[in-house]
Amino acid sequence: MVDSTHASREMARLIVDSLVDGKAEDTVLLDITEQSVLAEFFIITTGTTDRQVRALAERVMERLAEAGIRPVRTEGLADARWVVVDFNGVMLHIFTPFERRFYNLDELWSEATTVARVL
Repeated sequence: MVDSTHASREMARLIVDSLVDGKAEDTVLLDITEQSVLAEFFIITTGTTDRQVRALAERVMERLAEAGIRPVRTEGLADARWVVVDFNGVMLHIFTPFERRFYNLDELWSEATTVARVL
């Protein structure tokens, strides 16, 4: 049997790689296992425009679909200022710069362990 944390970590790695390929900015991978039961990992990143936010979300979903992984839920694609993609263990948050500053999830989850940060 595959350890769920290991599977989630591998999924998070695929997501981060896809975001880097798509030129996302300030990508942070957080281990939130000590702070929440919602997921094991949060990924917070920025797209420069709503168009890029949507493209990043679509890129990630396509890349994971190739690996046989589909999101449980997706929110925000219509406006694409803050898109949340729930991969059941890994939550991806993609913001425009204004929305990221406004909602400030980085500060909200500041007690989580930073696994990786890609500027």
